Amino acid sequence: MCGREEPDGLTSHRFYGELGGRPVEKQAQRFWAELAAAYESAGRPKLARLVRLGNQQTPRVKIAMSTLNDWLNGRSVPSRGYDRYVMALVEFLQQEAARLGSGYAKRPEGWWQQLLAAARQEREAARGGRPATRATSPGPPPGPVTLPPDLAGFTGRAAEQDLILDLLEPDGGPGGGTGDAATAAVVVSAVAGMGGVGKTALAVHAAHQARDRRWFPGGILFADLRGYSNGPQVEVGAVADRFLRALGVKVKDLPGTDEKLDAWRLHLNTQASQGRPLLVVLDNVREPGQIGALLPGAPHRALVTSRHTLSSLPARRVELSPLSPADAVDLLDRTLCDARVAGQRDDALRLVRLCGHLPLALKIIGALLRDAPLRCLADQADELQDARDRLDLLVYDGDDDEGRPLAVRASLELSYRHLSEPQQRALRLLAAAPGPDVSDTAAVALLGETATHARRLLAGLARIHLLEAAAAGPERWAMHDLVRLFADELGQREAAGDGRESAVSRLLHHYLATARKADSQLWPEQTRPASGTFTDRDQAVAWLDAERSNLCAAALAAPAHHPAATGLAQALATYFTHFGHFTDSIRLSTAAAAVLREAGDRMGEGDALNTLGAALVSVRDPERAAEVFREVVDICREAGDRHHEAMALHNLGSALMQLRRFPEAAEAFHRALALFSETGDLYGQAQATGSLAALAVDAGQPEHAVQSLTEIVDLFREMGDRRSQGMALSNLGLALARLGRLDEAGTAYTDALASLRDAGDRLGEGTTLRNLGSVLAESGLAEEAARRLTEAVAVCQETDDRHGKAMSLAELGLLRHRERRFPEAVDHFTAASALFGETGDRNHEASTLNNLGGALVATGRLADAITVGNRELRICRELGDREGEGIVLRNLGRTLSELDHFDEAADHLTDAATVFRELGDPGRAAEALLHAIAARARAARGLP
Repeated sequence: MCGREEPDGLTSHRFYGELGGRPVEKQAQRFWAELAAAYESAGRPKLARLVRLGNQQTPRVKIAMSTLNDWLNGRSVPSRGYDRYVMALVEFLQQEAARLGSGYAKRPEGWWQQLLAAARQEREAARGGRPATRATSPGPPPGPVTLPPDLAGFTGRAAEQDLILDLLEPDGGPGGGTGDAATAAVVVSAVAGMGGVGKTALAVHAAHQARDRRWFPGGILFADLRGYSNGPQVEVGAVADRFLRALGVKVKDLPGTDEKLDAWRLHLNTQASQGRPLLVVLDNVREPGQIGALLPGAPHRALVTSRHTLSSLPARRVELSPLSPADAVDLLDRTLCDARVAGQRDDALRLVRLCGHLPLALKIIGALLRDAPLRCLADQADELQDARDRLDLLVYDGDDDEGRPLAVRASLELSYRHLSEPQQRALRLLAAAPGPDVSDTAAVALLGETATHARRLLAGLARIHLLEAAAAGPERWAMHDLVRLFADELGQREAAGDGRESAVSRLLHHYLATARKADSQLWPEQTRPASGTFTDRDQAVAWLDAERSNLCAAALAAPAHHPAATGLAQALATYFTHFGHFTDSIRLSTAAAAVLREAGDRMGEGDALNTLGAALVSVRDPERAAEVFREVVDICREAGDRHHEAMALHNLGSALMQLRRFPEAAEAFHRALALFSETGDLYGQAQATGSLAALAVDAGQPEHAVQSLTEIVDLFREMGDRRSQGMALSNLGLALARLGRLDEAGTAYTDALASLRDAGDRLGEGTTLRNLGSVLAESGLAEEAARRLTEAVAVCQETDDRHGKAMSLAELGLLRHRERRFPEAVDHFTAASALFGETGDRNHEASTLNNLGGALVATGRLADAITVGNRELRICRELGDREGEGIVLRNLGRTLSELDHFDEAADHLTDAATVFRELGDPGRAAEALLHAIAARARAARGLP
């Protein structure tokens, strides 16, 4: 059971055929084979990358590398709680396979869903039927079973239960066969590690499953060692005494205290020789030494639960996390046994999230709601919303089935009191760290300890599961939400003695100093002194990626007097821009501007506002961006800072260009160019000249831009500014494409792509890939175009550029439509229109819906095309787009005619004719009117 596994991807063997003597599971094997094929075709990406894929989902999906390994190596089928992640996983693998050109045939999402459902159903049936052959053998009478009652309505934990049963099965399972205690013990502990995660419930449920399968004819013995109770721990001699009595040893035959463990070992050997293996369940264990003398050898099995990891115990551990959202809602539903969860699903999801998906908290809330059958879930969730009172509310009078208090705080206190004083202080200070997790290095700064001592403190807290390994990567630690609330309560009470304020200040200084060093690495063309922290740009970016949430939280939590309150927004600005984290940039720069304004630092405020405006342009809010840039221009003018005024004017021109207010944009660019010339800023002059050329392209005059952009590209090349060179090349490619010079445009885009990749500008890379794909499609190079557009989608996904992803998907849809691959076109247009709607780009949403309608008609889905057309019609009317309205009305009329809805078709076509006539387009008006007359005539005659 403790055998070595490869850390990443597929092991060297596969399970096709008989699995350890079990019946062949054809659907499960097919799922494993298909998943493995996709993984291989995708180039066997690192499991850490697949874990990050879960973090990128909304909401985030926590997935362990061990779970992925089990899926990829045919050990388990994903449980229902992972459905959303599995679909994201296969989509990612298929995109990677397409990017690598491996020849893998992509499967649609519905196909994967059906295969997964069939595999899961088959596995569940096999699990339920596996002991049938044992049940038919009469065998000796079963031994004693001293288990607590199985939990009624037990839910979730399918993967963990499967693993435990595999480990417990006397033969045929991975843990089967002969061995010693090392291969016969399973430790059940939580990733979050906290009490109340459901360790005992899972262990008892699995033991009952083993009993039903008649795996342990010698009996199943249970003992609560009370390792974390308020009273003393149970002595091993007392447990051995209880076990011997259960096995039928008479009181008069029981040996003295010192010999009871010897008698227990002798009895185990006797049971083994008679072919009557036992299962021993040891619950609530605090340390391995507490149970070592009780652990049986093979063929017996031991199942152990603990809040500690019990790392020194030779056993296979099953890490238990809080429930998935779906399983948590299911548990709440089973606890209430009424219609509230089914009728208030969104409120139920919010409620279980506030409970941290912790079974103990859900049990308490369920009991409270059962006492108030008329109370709605939203009211209960609203009551829990205030974090300051949450632990006070997560309590219920009385004890649970094991005699433990039904209170989350009391459960956490049982773990806390067993910590050393340094560990207690560390826990209290860690709760004060802003952000979702903390790295080893950050913890050193926070705790004010040596690296060695800090790591030992962290490891100690993790062993008792008051910390958990964070999903963001190695050497990072996180707290469950309820543990954080508990520790923060204690931390505020002990703030003075802990030096809490100084500790947080040290952490903020650490984040600010390291962010500035990382920022210095983001421009590879600029020579920077070695920071001593990062050896290269990739290392700096990896740190920024891992710490982004913490850095944002630190900036917003920092007191106004601390340098991090404004410095982090400035230090992170380039990173946010290059990697598309514009929402973060808006939050931090807005907060920094407010702090600087309050402090009377007008130029500092102007810098923060300039960063804010640039982010607003990137999220397609140019109106607000223009207002911000005008304010920056005024600040710089008041201060007499001509150079920064020029920069603000240049940025104002970019916002006005996005608003398509071309004359105003040209004026702003010209004013910026004049000021750059006045101040002798050659770089600024090049930027402004390039923007004027790009403006000419957008304004429909590409022929005036080609020469200028060519010169700008050469100038940036001489300066060594790869990013600006790449942007100028991209604009040049656009100008050439508009002029129909497609080969030259493709070359410009390819060169732009190389420059932007060198500069690490992922956002620009995604845009350029899309433009290159469009040019290749126009050139008739369909497969190369599809490859580039698929790459663009992947880059936009990584940078969270939803608008860029929508544009790329729309281009893919047009490509597939031209190839008459209409079902694929429908998929791409559907996804693109949804993203355009989410990002507020109503114009592109309408045009994409128009293309979607055409693709639906081509596939014969006329009713769906009408639904889509009506959505497009509403948008056109909202936008005041009369020409678009006329086109949609005409298309709807034609489609309705094909469905024989002639009266409705005639009405739409008549309305279209009216719109075209008002627009001064008599040709299209006459065409629509003729079709309306024909439809009306068919309606009158009742003809098809």
